This record gives sequence, C-alpha cells and structure tokens, in this order.
Amino acid sequence: MQRISEYGHDIISTHNYQRQKHFLQHGRVSVYEHELNVTNMCLKIADYLPVRVNERALVRGALLHDYFLYDWHEPGHGLHGFKHPHIALENASEDYCLTDIEKDMIRKHMFPLTLKLPRYRESYILVVADKIVAISETLHRK
Repeated sequence: MQRISEYGHDIISTHNYQRQKHFLQHGRVSVYEHELNVTNMCLKIADYLPVRVNERALVRGALLHDYFLYDWHEPGHGLHGFKHPHIALENASEDYCLTDIEKDMIRKHMFPLTLKLPRYRESYILVVADKIVAISETLHRK
C-alpha cells in the first residue's frame, strides 16, 4: 500500500473515487476494492519481471482503469465490457491530469475484448493483472 499511497493518494482521496465503494464489480467486491486489488497485482507482476516500468504511471493507470462511476449491474448498461474503458478514460481525463501511458492503460485494459493493442509494457501488465484479479474475485463470490 505504500507505493499506492505515494503515487495515488491524490486520486484515492477524491470524492468521485470514494464513490466507487458503493458500486459492485464482482460478487461483493466494490469497484474501489477491485481497483486496489488490481493495482497491487500490477505491482507484484512488475516486481517479478526483469524489465523497468514507470511505477507511478502503473499505479495511477491501474487505480483508474475502471473509473466509469456507475453500477454496471443496473439496467441500461449493456455491452459494459466493450464501452467502459472509453467511459473510464473520459471520466479520469476530466478529474485528473493523465500521461500517455495512463491513458493507454485505461483505454486498452480490456484487450483482447476491445481489439485495441496496448502500446506500453505498463498497459500489458494491467491487462494481465485485471484478468487475474477479476477471475479470483468472481470465483470467490461468497
């Protein structure tokens, strides 16, 4: 949590970010918890890999990858898997100053579903971390 706090405190502390505690993601896991879980997984993967990453961008992009700010389980949010990266990027761009890496991470984290090939290694790490965490959260829906 130290690196997440160091690079993402200004994100996590905002009202809109805190709102995500009230939106379910997988099972009983909120979007807020999911984004923290994914961010932790991104850091674990990055620490394991023998490549350098922009750790600040990795944390910030991961924290904002699902910043769509609605409960996708409610009616009217069909095709959420295809649409939410664009919505999350739009919302994050309004609320925060994003780097090109962070934008790419948010926009392309649903690869291959959205067919947009990630450009940065941080984006690929997020793609993998998000899938691992989503599967884990879905399987442990107690």
